[in-house]
Amino acid sequence: MSESEKSGTGALNPGAGALIIAVDGPAASGKGTLARHLADHFGLRHLDTGGLYRAVGACVLRDGDDPTDAGASEAAACNLTESDLKAPNLRDEEVGQAASILSVHPPVRAALLAYQRDFANTTPGAVLDGRDIGTVVCPEAAAKIYLAASPEVRAARRAKELRLRGVESIESRVLQEMKDRDARDSGRAVAPLKAAEDALTIDTTGLSPDEVFDLALSFIAARAD
Repeated sequence: MSESEKSGTGALNPGAGALIIAVDGPAASGKGTLARHLADHFGLRHLDTGGLYRAVGACVLRDGDDPTDAGASEAAACNLTESDLKAPNLRDEEVGQAASILSVHPPVRAALLAYQRDFANTTPGAVLDGRDIGTVVCPEAAAKIYLAASPEVRAARRAKELRLRGVESIESRVLQEMKDRDARDSGRAVAPLKAAEDALTIDTTGLSPDEVFDLALSFIAARAD
């Protein structure tokens, strides 16, 4: 348990309306872990927005469609159901690659944008993690945090995660797929992966989850002053 956790539930008060915390970053940078930790600390809901795109990707693959097909991807996004968001294969690498590919389609992003904003703005608020939360989805967020880490460390984390799930993985292949995804996410014309100008950037390469949490919590507290 970190020192910040010992003080109990956070007391950040956004005033009227919902408290929104945005956590962005590339795959395996630690944003999901941090976002869940912050949500628990402040008593907020958590939304893994990447999970929305993964769910769309899983639907596209399930239906035998191509994620490069904007029309098929938009149809899947518009017809997304709660059960789709709970599919057991959402963390599969194939689904993750499909999600990255179809996320470049503006109609897909538009279809999912309203869902994300509604979720964030429902009182008391939420912690959202993704790739464009602080820049596009919730630019009004009370606090924005961007996590980064070296591709090699992120690939090792993802390979370990896959092995723990019983999925055979070759770290060099995971690394190449991660670099390909980084290039797509950062280079897309619509909502590219990047830190918001007013975000705190944390390099998690050599940090523990508790150390990352403490840095984020200090930043959020300073924003509330």
